[in-house]
Amino acid sequence: MPRMTAARAAVEILKREGVTDAFGVPGAAINPFYKALQRAGGIDHTLARHVEGASHMAEGYTRARAGNIGVCIGTSGPAGTDMITGLYSATGDSIPILCITGQAPTAVIHKEDFQAVDIASIAGPVCKAATTVLEAAQVPGVFQQAFHLMRSGRPGPVLIDLPIDVQLTEIEFDIETYEPLPVHKPSATRAQVAKALAMLTAAERPLIVAGGGVINADASELLVEFAELTGTPVVPTLMGWGTIPDDHDLNAGMVGIQTSHRYGNETFLASDFVLGIGNRWANRHTGALDVYTADRTFVHVDIEPTQIGRIFAPDYGFPSDAKDALALFVEGARELRAAGVLPDRTEWIASVVERKSTLHRRTHFDNVPLKPQRVYEEMNRAFGPDTRYVTTIGLSQIAGAQMLHVYRPRHWINCGQAGPLGWTIPAALGVAKADPEATVVALSGDYDFQFMLEELAVGAQHRIPYVHVLVNNAYLGLIRQAQRNLDINFQVNLEFENINSPELGVYGVDHVKVVEGLGCKAIRVTDPDQLLPAFEQAKKLAAEHRVPVVVEAVLERITNISMGTSIDSVNEWEDLATEPGHAPTEIKPLVRQLD
Repeated sequence: MPRMTAARAAVEILKREGVTDAFGVPGAAINPFYKALQRAGGIDHTLARHVEGASHMAEGYTRARAGNIGVCIGTSGPAGTDMITGLYSATGDSIPILCITGQAPTAVIHKEDFQAVDIASIAGPVCKAATTVLEAAQVPGVFQQAFHLMRSGRPGPVLIDLPIDVQLTEIEFDIETYEPLPVHKPSATRAQVAKALAMLTAAERPLIVAGGGVINADASELLVEFAELTGTPVVPTLMGWGTIPDDHDLNAGMVGIQTSHRYGNETFLASDFVLGIGNRWANRHTGALDVYTADRTFVHVDIEPTQIGRIFAPDYGFPSDAKDALALFVEGARELRAAGVLPDRTEWIASVVERKSTLHRRTHFDNVPLKPQRVYEEMNRAFGPDTRYVTTIGLSQIAGAQMLHVYRPRHWINCGQAGPLGWTIPAALGVAKADPEATVVALSGDYDFQFMLEELAVGAQHRIPYVHVLVNNAYLGLIRQAQRNLDINFQVNLEFENINSPELGVYGVDHVKVVEGLGCKAIRVTDPDQLLPAFEQAKKLAAEHRVPVVVEAVLERITNISMGTSIDSVNEWEDLATEPGHAPTEIKPLVRQLD
């Protein structure tokens, strides 16, 4: 039987499970694993500047392509605790990543040895599994089980903690006969799908709510086919955005109290039946549940059985992988079409298209300092349908989701449930690493950008190009807007006069100098007519220098972005579009306003 260190066995298993890239930071307690990584070859390692950054790079890498599993590696103690945020955001969005940590020797873990912490207990609540391996012979089985768990059922992250002596111990292990464990996923039955189809065909104004589970299952083509067969408009959730192209007539727009379209909310309010697939009824999608659920019948299909009924009780629900369920939905719809019993949805679809042509938010403003809406308008002009957008949280993300356009699955890559500040830069690097030929465009407010901006040096060192749009108002904009309800404006302003860059006025941090100091390129824009040329120049600089390029748009200090507490009462703070020139990059040109 071949013999090798447990660390080498772990690396060989990673390769057999399809891993080609990893992100991390070495340290004393994980160095034997890094030695095995170097000796084995076959896995490209990207050195992060912060271990949390490595975990978000792994997330971005996973989210970019179907089948990817990002791997992040760190040493003992604070490396593991730093990666907890990445594990939390991955578990919240059903993203499989593997976190590997070093650990103190097994004999002294309990003796408060240097950087010895019970990371498995800490990580347990935000992982599908978290294990400190105490016996070297168990390493192959633990890694095999990790990949099985990450891929089975609702996807999610796993942490494996390796004491240094376990890594160094030689074991008998034959990698040539190693095989991944079969993946388990619940599958719909024909009877379940037939009942749901009967409920859909009986409705007059049905909708499909397509969540991130559709994208995770690589089932977007099936979803679109099913919608087209049945004439059912689709509401993508924030995590499901891109599963049906924005310019498809059956894309009804997003629904919610923040990242939503006016026409999406109005269409949802007009509906009488909702089929949710691969979604979890997130609170910023539903808003007030009494409004969301009133006078509607609901069917819920999700890969995780305990999601059915978690937020509200649907009229019917069953667990299933989205791809398996949609294959049966398509099959059933084809049979109904052949029998001539599918209802005509022409009028319902026409009403959806009319709302998309009338209920627009204004984006065209010539103000100086810039209004953020104009930034997204020019982004729509500059970046085409193949663009992969990456963002996390804040007014920039909310406004971007309201005004940008997405046409492909995995082209809106957003940390939805956790929303940690600082996520965007490392996640964008992970996305660009997974798809080096793609146009990757990140979107951040100034605070999100400042949280982990050191990771830009990773892009410079490893030649990972992408464009980062930084909208800077020197404010915690989303928190400031939320504080209005408490009649305060406290500890949310970031302005100061920078003694080294007096030309910035009160905007404080000189992002151009910082970005250039980290080995990247930066462009500052203060006039709306400079935006489009700056974006075009950024694309050229990224291609030429193979580094991240930041376009900083200096905004007006205060902008209130549309949001509310219920989908029937979203506050529209800004002027709405009343003529085509007010929203020139909308999917459907403005024709008139509804009465």
